Amino acid sequence: MAEALEMRQITKQFPGVKALDEVTFKVEKGEIHALCGENGAGKSTLMKVLSGLYPAGTYEGEIRINGQLKQFQHIKDAEQAGIAIIYQELALVKEMTVAENLFLGNEPVKYGMVEWDRVYKESERWLAEVGLKGVSPDTITGSLGVGQQQLVEIAKALSKKASILILDEPTAALTETEVDILLAILQDFRQRGVSCIYISHKLNEVFEIADTITILRDGCTVATERAAALNEDRVISLMVGRELKERFPRIEPQLGDIVLQVRNFSVLDPDRPGKKQVDNVSFHVRRGEILGIAGLMGAGRTELVMGLFGAYGSGATGEVEIEGRPVRIRSTGQATEAGLALVSEDRKKYGLVLGMSIQQNIALSSLKALSSWGIVDTNQEVRSVQSYFQSLRVKANSIETTVGTLSGGNQQKVVIGKWLMTRPKVLILDEPTRGIDVGAKFEIYNIMNELIREGVAIIMISSELPEVLGMSHRILVLSEGKCTAEFAHAEATQERIMTAATGGGGGKL
Repeated sequence: MAEALEMRQITKQFPGVKALDEVTFKVEKGEIHALCGENGAGKSTLMKVLSGLYPAGTYEGEIRINGQLKQFQHIKDAEQAGIAIIYQELALVKEMTVAENLFLGNEPVKYGMVEWDRVYKESERWLAEVGLKGVSPDTITGSLGVGQQQLVEIAKALSKKASILILDEPTAALTETEVDILLAILQDFRQRGVSCIYISHKLNEVFEIADTITILRDGCTVATERAAALNEDRVISLMVGRELKERFPRIEPQLGDIVLQVRNFSVLDPDRPGKKQVDNVSFHVRRGEILGIAGLMGAGRTELVMGLFGAYGSGATGEVEIEGRPVRIRSTGQATEAGLALVSEDRKKYGLVLGMSIQQNIALSSLKALSSWGIVDTNQEVRSVQSYFQSLRVKANSIETTVGTLSGGNQQKVVIGKWLMTRPKVLILDEPTRGIDVGAKFEIYNIMNELIREGVAIIMISSELPEVLGMSHRILVLSEGKCTAEFAHAEATQERIMTAATGGGGGKL
């Protein structure tokens, strides 16, 4: 096959850091080429060079498109060469229509006026290309689901005549059905000669879709192989530079007393009166135990733990006991005082203030305990934060580092540190490893093990069944807001969990 893209010996330096060190990366025409590596390996920097965000002259090396040397000074230059990038955080204006978004910045103009008839006619064509025939071009973009918005982004890239499509963690917020639709569309693009660069931490997707895999580590290319010649364990080993003999280092628990008992717990849907998102769920968790909660999207997993944490106020009902004492939780503040802590699934939206420092973020939920007469004891704050910063092995220059500059894995450690500082009896982790690389995942798992050794009870929600099976001591399965099964670790299999998750039951309750 002919090479659609060749990046030769790309070197990019920032003050004190060599982000890319003579990286070579080639993509053939009509190929789906996965780019893998830990956070900080250089993937995003390489793509920013390719997409023109880092202009020619700020890096060393060559970019060739279809054999021709290219030097991009702006993103527009890269787009004109057929390169389009779709980021994990979608760049759509949600108040605009789909058609307006598709042609934003590229509106066809005649006699100084936008040709709106042409905009809407061509929008219908591009929406059909990505399987959105049922979506009208005049639909307000914000009214679409995340999966449909992702497809609008792809349609926008195609409307710019993109021949090289870069997708950065494209399935992070998609349901399983939406993931299947996206992968099918990419396979169709392959047949039509569009080249795709696919960046993802989800190795099962990488092996399902990719023809070739390139692995970066510490800013260097360490391997480029056909996907058929590799397996997940080999890719992980190349990414982290060492063998991870066990991806899920689960330890046998030293179970203590029941610390959290939940009976007949329900959560009302705030948008649909009378509809229950969680329906009469009962469970318990002991000291030193990891209770996994599994289920498909919309099963009520997040709503269950958000309800327990007081996020729904009086919309959550049922009996809750902590250490044998009945508690009534109607706010997140009351939940924290009762000994609960929640690391939410969206750390950037609910867990962190990205513009603040590590110190400020970790101390955020403990300011009352750090204060006397309304004044924060800064020395005590620094000492306390420093201890969590070190014990969680956050990779940063100091606790003064701005959280928004950290990798996903290190941001997650900061969120965990914030809640550990409240000294919780029960730590709830909702999708604790979403969007972080395998090396950082392993570190999170080890932190979980350290916590249960100390007697903390952990509730873990995960959409990744291998993770649920790999780390949980017991597994609760939800389907349509109801608990359909409970499995001991030894009894659980992916098949039994999926049967229960689709409403089939099959486990002890």
